Amino acid sequence: MNWQGNILKVIFSLFLIFLYCKQTLANDLWTIDKNISSIEFEVPVLFAKNVIGKFNTFDGFVSLDLSNQNNNKALINVDIDSLNFNYKRYKDLVLSEVFFDAKKFPSGLIDTNNFKFDYEDNKINLIGELTIKGKSQKIPIDIEVIKLASELVQIKSEISFSRNEFDIGTGSWKNTTILKDEIKIKANIFLFKE
Repeated sequence: MNWQGNILKVIFSLFLIFLYCKQTLANDLWTIDKNISSIEFEVPVLFAKNVIGKFNTFDGFVSLDLSNQNNNKALINVDIDSLNFNYKRYKDLVLSEVFFDAKKFPSGLIDTNNFKFDYEDNKINLIGELTIKGKSQKIPIDIEVIKLASELVQIKSEISFSRNEFDIGTGSWKNTTILKDEIKIKANIFLFKE
């Protein structure tokens, strides 16, 4: 891990602590159980197996404003270097500036602001901001919430986005004939109440 990646991880951790300390008594803070959660992705490939992988290192939280729902927020950060996928011999290429440029942009981030939810409903539809390679784009996120216990919930979600809009694949890899444009990310996240 390079020094820029370490600095970003420290800043993100400090940001999490700051947000936690800023919470009022009416807010609930939920954090990811990283041991049982997963964030996976898939990119279709013409005449070959799809690129399928997962991120092994990620962090995040959900903060719920129970009094008036004006400050509900979710933030998930993935470590690009922790990427594992079925085409292992191409890992260096995928982490290079041609695709993710992991040295310059070591993290990907999904940030949601002020979403509404209903404790009785297990579906949430919101708009999140996805940031990859220093570029941000608003994307729809459909979430299924499964209440497992009073202080443990499971969140299932799937999002998709254009890899070309984030410059994931440049030069001859920009072409979508072989490596398709749409990237799908599936999240299966377990949150426990702090």
